[in-house]
Amino acid sequence: MTIDRRQALALLGLGAATPAAAQSSAVSFKHGVASGDPRQDRVVLWTRVTPAKPGAELAYKWTLNPVDRMAGGSKSGSGVTGPARDYTIKVDATGLDAGRAYTFEFEVAGVKSPMGRTRTLPAGPTKDVVLAVASCSLFPNGYFNAYRAIADLPRVDAVLHLGDYIYEYGGPGSYGMDSAVAGVRPHDPPHEILTLADYRRRHAQYKSDPDTQAAHARAPWITVWDDHETANDSWMHGAENHQAGKEGDWATRKAAALKAYFEWMPIREPAAGGMLEDAAMRSFDFGDLASLIMVETRLTARDQQASLKEDAPEVDGKRDLTKLKAKLADPKRRMMGPKQEAWIGGELDRSVKAGHAWQVIGNEVVMARVMPVSPKRDLTPEQYASMPEDVKKKMARFEVAAASGLPAGLDMWDGYPADRERLYDVFKAAKARPVVVSGDSHSFWANELSDAAGKRVAVEFGTTGITSPGAGEIVPGLNTGDLIAKANPEVLWNDQVGKGFVLLTLTRDQAKAEMMTVSTIVSREFTTRAAKTFVATPDGTGVSGLKEA
Repeated sequence: MTIDRRQALALLGLGAATPAAAQSSAVSFKHGVASGDPRQDRVVLWTRVTPAKPGAELAYKWTLNPVDRMAGGSKSGSGVTGPARDYTIKVDATGLDAGRAYTFEFEVAGVKSPMGRTRTLPAGPTKDVVLAVASCSLFPNGYFNAYRAIADLPRVDAVLHLGDYIYEYGGPGSYGMDSAVAGVRPHDPPHEILTLADYRRRHAQYKSDPDTQAAHARAPWITVWDDHETANDSWMHGAENHQAGKEGDWATRKAAALKAYFEWMPIREPAAGGMLEDAAMRSFDFGDLASLIMVETRLTARDQQASLKEDAPEVDGKRDLTKLKAKLADPKRRMMGPKQEAWIGGELDRSVKAGHAWQVIGNEVVMARVMPVSPKRDLTPEQYASMPEDVKKKMARFEVAAASGLPAGLDMWDGYPADRERLYDVFKAAKARPVVVSGDSHSFWANELSDAAGKRVAVEFGTTGITSPGAGEIVPGLNTGDLIAKANPEVLWNDQVGKGFVLLTLTRDQAKAEMMTVSTIVSREFTTRAAKTFVATPDGTGVSGLKEA
């Protein structure tokens, strides 16, 4: 599939790709509209109103109308927002019809918001489902052309965002600030975000982007955070990018980040008395065709990541890997806790018994076994010589890992192999047909997942970043994904360079993943194409191997 960004917006049925900047002397809508967490009978509607003079609460109205304009089905309501929730508005619109498309808008002080489009989930027999799977949007590193491409799709039933919607990094010299467009897209605030005010301001910046607004206005989103919504390589009690001595209490920072996330994202609020972290775990049924099960692997139960630096100290000039390998083999280490594991098992069992063809697992980080590429071993002498010295130093850990039989990513499921095996046991016990979709890695993946005995238990489609830089960009002209695929039996294809999203189309006969890439992220003029397409089919009570289409 090839889509030019100049494709007629009439395909959308509304001008969502160029959201209006409604203004008045009293209020304005600078952050667009969004919807999310669709059910058969309800959907979350979202916007943010900007008052000219903040401080007082503001009354709002909302309306929702069926796109088909047939009699019945319109809804409306009202409420109040204010500084306690940063003037964001979130409505759980209920009493809707299954599988129906709607437009919606808000009004404050006589000013109307841009109009958005949303859709409830289908009920009963369902022919197909089309999902756009996205992850990793780093504002300074490039234009969000992939979001615009999603907005321009002729059909998308929902957008599945797997995390790193924002990044916490700061000003000059920070991650992404060496890009060709960083000068016109610096992070705001211009420092690492730590406080509630910081996280709110960063979310506001990302929602001010017109391409982000267009994608949100196009279809409902189903989201989960990864690490950068709090801090890099976060876990239950801390993060790699959180220094308690200088940056305060982790629990306080995490609470601020999650509060801002729930204010600014179209995700359903947790039940009364429920934890924000637990609210990320939820499932969605697309008629009788598929269940989508969203998991949380960052903040509820994850043990601290193993570290080459901390767990493999140098002894007589050589690293002692004894402690690190013992840590990786420890069956007690967790990515997710027993509570979530049991919940996933129950959801899988329910889906299989309902006759759903697919169980889609919305998962933040790559699940496949991935061993690292050794630059010295796997690059040609000319390619290795072309690497800058600082890059060679950064890649030194891959040399150590490759020589020692360590996995490439200790922050991924490879860093928690016992917990991954427990999850695979849950897949097998339910006799599920799992299609795992993953983010975080800034690269595309087509993987066949196998348990410790070598039995295939699932397929995995990994989405690249919207803009975030991939490891393949370290050596110009070399896509290290080819080397990774050759070195890893579970990896059929890997692209460490392309930017874009996965277009996942499900029918009862197949799960098709189109790896949609945009031609550039440093110019607003771009084209979109499918770099590769892979298909899986049902295979008894499991999933077939992947085939390139």
